[in-house]
Amino acid sequence: MSNSIAGSVPGRSRGKVWSVGGLLLAAVLGGYWYFNHASTGNTGRVNNVAPVRIAKVEKRDMAVIDRSLGTVLANTLVQVSARVQGTLEKATFKEGQFVHKGDLLFQIDPRPFQVALAQAQAAYQRDQAQLENALRDKQRFTELNQKMQGSTSAQQRDTSSSNAAALAATVAGDKAAVDLAELNLGYTQIRSPIDGKTGAVLIQPGNMINGTGANGAPLVTIAEVHPVKVSFTLSQAELPRIQARQRNGQILAVLDVQDATGHNLAAPVDFIGNIVSSQSGTIELRATFPNEDLSLVPGQLANATVQLETIHDALVIPREGVNDSPSGPFVFMVEGEKAKQVPVNVLFDDGTSVAISGMVAPGASVIIEGQLRVVPDGKVRILDGQTPNGDEQPKRENKGNIK
Repeated sequence: MSNSIAGSVPGRSRGKVWSVGGLLLAAVLGGYWYFNHASTGNTGRVNNVAPVRIAKVEKRDMAVIDRSLGTVLANTLVQVSARVQGTLEKATFKEGQFVHKGDLLFQIDPRPFQVALAQAQAAYQRDQAQLENALRDKQRFTELNQKMQGSTSAQQRDTSSSNAAALAATVAGDKAAVDLAELNLGYTQIRSPIDGKTGAVLIQPGNMINGTGANGAPLVTIAEVHPVKVSFTLSQAELPRIQARQRNGQILAVLDVQDATGHNLAAPVDFIGNIVSSQSGTIELRATFPNEDLSLVPGQLANATVQLETIHDALVIPREGVNDSPSGPFVFMVEGEKAKQVPVNVLFDDGTSVAISGMVAPGASVIIEGQLRVVPDGKVRILDGQTPNGDEQPKRENKGNIK
């Protein structure tokens, strides 16, 4: 009997252990199922509602603008060269100085040209004296032949007349030589042909320079910097708008450069090219700026903006609201708590806003952020405290915690 009782005690202990283990396993499996099911259900409910941000459709006039990179050009650019050969004695200006038309810039050694002028003048005076003597001889033979016929021969009369004519031609040549010598002497003083700003001196005083004119090495470059021109190009696709704008008024070019008062520089376009570049498919436009404050420098790059047209009463939305699809652009319009896909036509995109046309009414709300999670006719959730109309909800006052 004692053996049976002793053997039954371990059996009951093992049964209790198995019972407790089964209960613990059931509890673990039940908890895993509960939490996994709850998590999956909540994720599904969240994913079915897309968080988005919206903006209202505005009805207003929108300017059709085009932007291009422009280059500042000097109104006139002159390379100053010597016209006579000689030693460059001095420069009478500082590099970068503003000069006026007629100001002395360089001096070439004038002494050889002064000697040449003196020689030409001496030859002119000599031949002038000989011409006067020949004219007296001609007059004398003519008078003698008239008063006393036979006192002089016709040959003598004709010879005196020919000598006078030849000397007259010689004197005319001498006068031309004097004028040329005076001109060359004047070329030893190199003066500014325009008003402008000088560049660097390219040939320093002391050097021998050649009088090869425009084909020679320039001594300095002068740029007329007020006014200046800004050259930029537009696509040939804009030609109809450019021509229409030119017929109806003027095209205004606005630069991203500000003047001394802080305003962007603007000037009317006064030149439109007569050809379209076959390489780039663009046409050149130019605008002239007074540049009194010298805010523009030749060679400088500046962004130019021109207004080519105005779309009146356009439906305008942020450009982020337009989506592309194989069938064309569209927007997601929020109606209630759902997103409706509406096809639209893009009239103009200025990089920030877009003018559209289609079945969209002014004041409607379109989605501008979060479109990747939006499905047509699917539910959406407006972020940032906005209402479906795009207005911000009023903030609630914090009156403390209510228990």
